[in-house]
Amino acid sequence: MDEFLSEKEQIEAIRQWWRENGWYLIGGVALGVVGLLGWNQYGTYRDTQAESAAALYVELRQAVVDDAAGDARNILAQLRENYSRSPYTDHGGLLVAVMRMDAGQLIGAGEELRYVMQASSDPQLAMIARLRLARVLAQQGEYDEALTTLDVDAGLFSGRFNEVRGDIHVALGDPTSARTAYSAALSTTESDLVDRNLVQMKLDDLPPAASGATAQETTQ
Repeated sequence: MDEFLSEKEQIEAIRQWWRENGWYLIGGVALGVVGLLGWNQYGTYRDTQAESAAALYVELRQAVVDDAAGDARNILAQLRENYSRSPYTDHGGLLVAVMRMDAGQLIGAGEELRYVMQASSDPQLAMIARLRLARVLAQQGEYDEALTTLDVDAGLFSGRFNEVRGDIHVALGDPTSARTAYSAALSTTESDLVDRNLVQMKLDDLPPAASGATAQETTQ
């Protein structure tokens, strides 16, 4: 504002500026207040959603303890419908998958694990679901699909993935590939999640390399 204007002219200029711009200022302040209230409301909503999802997960766990398979699956359906982005939903899916595996429902268990693998927003939970799915497929004799399921960059889980690869190759009667997989499980820098003693035992139980090669040649 021009410093040489008279006091009256300055006041008039302020009034004129206010007439032209005041509503923008009021609107900006109002939006700020609404935004703050909205954020607080969103935080409350988010907390409420988390609490509701947690409560359902507790019910699901109890249903699993009670061996109430129907109830567990119904609760999981509620979690997936209403709280699809909640980690409780992912954990619920893993829990129901274990329940179905224990009941011998390998196809159903695979479906639950595939759902978590594809839908989870948590990369680690998705990777756990993928690993377990490979094991379920192997139990079904779907060895090629199991190996394909493991064919990803597993990162921190690479040791576990190689261990399961080794198990599958053992089931396929391929000790050479099993040895390679078990050795990779032990040597990878991301092997902290591996039971090294167990993997070493599996590796030691394989026939010597030459014997394995001879056996393969005999069967071909």
